[in-house]
Amino acid sequence: MDALLDRVRRYARRYALWQPGETIVVGVSGGPDSLCLLHLLHRLAPELQLRLHVAHLNHGLRGQEAEADAQFVAAFAAGLGLPATVGRADVRGLAAAAGLSLEEAARQARYRFLAETAQRVAATTIAVGHNADDQAETVLMHFVRGSGLAGLRGMLPKTSLDEYRLAGAPAAAPAETAASLCLIRPLLAIPRAEIEAYCTAHGLAPRFDRSNEDTTFFRNRLRYELMPILQQYNPAIREVLAHTAEVLAGDHQVVREAVMSAWQQTARPASAAVVPVAPTAGEIHLDLAAWRALPLGLQRGVLREAIHRLRASLRNINWAHVERAVWLCREGTTGQRATLVAGLEVEIGYRTLRIGPEGTTAGLADPMVAPLLAGPVDLAAPGETALPDDWRCTIRRVDRAALPTDFAAAHDSWTACLDADAVGLPLTLRPRHAGDRFQPQGMAGHTMKLNEFMINVKLPRDRRAGWPLLVCSHGIAWVGGLRVAEWAAVREATRAVWVVQFRRGQSEGG
Repeated sequence: MDALLDRVRRYARRYALWQPGETIVVGVSGGPDSLCLLHLLHRLAPELQLRLHVAHLNHGLRGQEAEADAQFVAAFAAGLGLPATVGRADVRGLAAAAGLSLEEAARQARYRFLAETAQRVAATTIAVGHNADDQAETVLMHFVRGSGLAGLRGMLPKTSLDEYRLAGAPAAAPAETAASLCLIRPLLAIPRAEIEAYCTAHGLAPRFDRSNEDTTFFRNRLRYELMPILQQYNPAIREVLAHTAEVLAGDHQVVREAVMSAWQQTARPASAAVVPVAPTAGEIHLDLAAWRALPLGLQRGVLREAIHRLRASLRNINWAHVERAVWLCREGTTGQRATLVAGLEVEIGYRTLRIGPEGTTAGLADPMVAPLLAGPVDLAAPGETALPDDWRCTIRRVDRAALPTDFAAAHDSWTACLDADAVGLPLTLRPRHAGDRFQPQGMAGHTMKLNEFMINVKLPRDRRAGWPLLVCSHGIAWVGGLRVAEWAAVREATRAVWVVQFRRGQSEGG
């Protein structure tokens, strides 16, 4: 069985699973996979100067059998002269408290325990005993449940523990600790039958976990019910699924790099989000035009990335929610929203997509803060004009070349840049009139009722009548704080610009 040792040695070298001299925490349940893993690593340790630490978690699900497993692992580790940490978790209680299945709660508890143990013994690598059969079952499970590339690539030989999105990370294993830990699977290319043969050849007597045959668990149903049916169609189905995972893992890396490039093109910081106020905490804004210019697959990927960044512990994102949101964002109009997952929504803004908590108004953080008008006010252009409630309006005329290339993002919501030739003079500020219509920028020249626009941007009803409108002989050039008109917007051909700014409080000259 030295052939198996050589295969694991080559596999570890190919994927750089460890470095000579490092400490590795080995997760050992007592079953054949983990026992074989520990035995192999113990044989490799002298030539690589590896320091091994055994970790076993009693999930509290099988009474005396689980207690016996823990004692067996501790004794086996002692027989190899290795230190061991044995822990215990109330998985049923965790599942009930967090609303998780027993399988998921056990997985969360196990990886948190391994992370805590690694932190305590100053290890940066955790080894677990998943094998090639486990890989095939994982790919099939993700396919049956519905998954993209990330799921269909199955498990990886080496991955950062923070990708496992552990909810409720304990104080002893903070997020930065998980990010620094690597999870490795040295047996991932080895079939279960070869592992069992190795145990027999080396006199290893693994523990038997009856829960592995309990078909109330989804994975076990796949293993004992679905997989035998698929083997009737292709006896090599396990190898096919494992090879598929390896191919898709490479494809996923390419797609991931493309998504991150698209993220850099579309994600906007708070200061660059073109909304009337800076985004609230826990929001992400994407440049609408840049996002819509992406291929469909990257549009999906960028939205999913935004969700993951806002809900780091979320493992599975419902495909239907993302797909509905993608098509709304591709085809919808300003103010429309779609529910995502975990209390999030996406909202179409003037120039951005907002992904954030449901019910948040992107249009106005404080709808009371505005210079509400009872009648028209003639504006000095250029110059400064006093407005009600200690507001003032300052207008400057500048050359188009003097504006920065990102002038729209550089200004807050109460500063507007208008084409001075298109707008002309005189300029007046007034409240709305019955029948007012407006041509919002970004709406392809579409004209709409002003009241309809105010409703779309969630402007409160009691603010609408006195809301300040900048008008000229051509009509409404700017709905203050919200949107400039398409025809009044600055273009490449613009020569001169009116920079209109509203401020509250004493003027700079006063």
